[in-house]
Amino acid sequence: QVQLVESGGGLVQPGGSLRLSCAPSGSTYRINTMGWYRQAPGKQRELVATITSGGTTNYADSVRGRFTISRDNAKNTVYLQMNSLKPEDTAVYYCNADLQLYWATRPRDYWGQGTQVTVSS
Repeated sequence: QVQLVESGGGLVQPGGSLRLSCAPSGSTYRINTMGWYRQAPGKQRELVATITSGGTTNYADSVRGRFTISRDNAKNTVYLQMNSLKPEDTAVYYCNADLQLYWATRPRDYWGQGTQVTVSS
């Protein structure tokens, strides 16, 4: 079974930067849209940013201009560069991918286990 493996979370001061990475743990046939979501304590999971296989991006208004999503299709990896971080960005960040395995007849949603991002002085 393929899993999405995230890395790069941690503790950072307000105004600082972090870079998250995410890639499948095994081989895949095709990966369509990839993205990042986050969930803060007591709140619902929300979209942060997505990127299609062709590179079209979409951002939540709260992060536009501060966060940049990108992907390396050769490495099947999606990144989230987070700059000018604010305390309200504190959350568990989840990687998401619409991907298809070789033996599957269609793609489906996969989620990572989540990585904690804490913005605090």
